[in-house]
This record gives sequence, structure tokens and C-alpha cells, in this order.
Amino acid sequence: MPGGRVDHPFFARVYARAAPALDRRGLAERRAALLAGLAGDVVEIGAGEGRNFPHYPPEVTRVVAVEPEPRLRRLARERAASAPVRVEVVDALAGRLPVDDASLDAAVACLVLCSVADQEAALNEAYRVLRPGGQLRYLEHVRAPSAGLRGVQRLLDATVWPRLAGGCHTGRDTLSAVERTGFAVPEPVRFLFPSVPRVRTPFSFHVLGTAHRPPAAP
Repeated sequence: MPGGRVDHPFFARVYARAAPALDRRGLAERRAALLAGLAGDVVEIGAGEGRNFPHYPPEVTRVVAVEPEPRLRRLARERAASAPVRVEVVDALAGRLPVDDASLDAAVACLVLCSVADQEAALNEAYRVLRPGGQLRYLEHVRAPSAGLRGVQRLLDATVWPRLAGGCHTGRDTLSAVERTGFAVPEPVRFLFPSVPRVRTPFSFHVLGTAHRPPAAP
């Protein structure tokens, strides 16, 4: 069932061209760290053009890769054909995942929770489809720690940036949103990307980590 209309032709073209350079600058290593140790059945929320697919370990038995943007979805399906694990690319929204309750071992959110229309709905869906004890793996850019840069982020997010960048918001407090959903959220790895000495921009601040749906009560 189609997930709804998401149409970002400008962003899709720009992202597809920029992504290889970003991976060479260190994002590929972060993608690999994001997915290391995964096993079983996985949903990837907002798979884009499928740049995570080569990094899935062989212990993963199936990936349901959700991507509503048609150009990125087409590229993802091409990339899925050479993935090391079984990947099914589907047209759906993060807020309406085509997956049964408590049926998956892990959900992956990679540079997508900044751009979903309803972050709370997307996280609630991730929680719903995970088995008790299941993992939410996330790699996201987040709110800046300084008041000055947070002000710039708010300005960008209220004006031009979401229109240019496929709905992306630079300053979402994603970790707090994950915790409010009910996930257990250990302290993530925090890093700057791109890593440029003494340079901080509204886009620099990233987190990489694993949250868990709590196990079922005994």
C-alpha cells in the first residue's frame, strides 16, 4: 500500500550526488558502526538511496527499507539488488510502517528523524514494531549545545532549510524525543560532522547510539 505522497525532486537529486563524497569524508564508517552487530529482522526508516545497505552484517535475515520519495526509492531498489542481505524496498511513511506489532528485532533511523513530518509518530511506530528488548539504532544530526547556534538553527528551520533539504530540520532535540517514546536511551556517541578543527555550524552536531524497547515484564 502506498505510504503517501512525498515529493522532493530537488533534494533527491542533490542528495544522490552529494552522498558519495560525504561517505568518503567519514560517513561510511559511521554507517558501518550504526549497523554493526545487528541480527534478525530489521526495518530501516527513510532508507534514502540505500547507502546503508552494503553495511548490513550477514546475521541480518531481512531488511524492510521504507522510502516514500520516488526518486530515492528507485535508486534504493537498484542498490538493494547487490546488498549482502535480503532487502525489500517499500513505499511507506515513517508514521505508518507496513509491519506487524512487535515483529522485528531492530529499527534503523539514519539521518531521517530530522526530516519526518511527525517525529513523535515515527518514533511511536518504531516502538510498536519492535519486539520487547528490540533495538532502535540511530545516527542523526541534532540540536546544537550553544545558545547562539541553537538560535541559528531555529531561524533556518523556520524559513528556508526544510524547503531546500527535503523537510530537514537542523535543531530537533531528537534524543529527548526518543526517550519520551519509552525507549531506554544510554548515552550515545557524540561527534562533529564534517570534522573541521575549530569550525562549528548548525549542521555539525551528530549522535550515534542504540536505544532499546524495554523487555516485557516477567
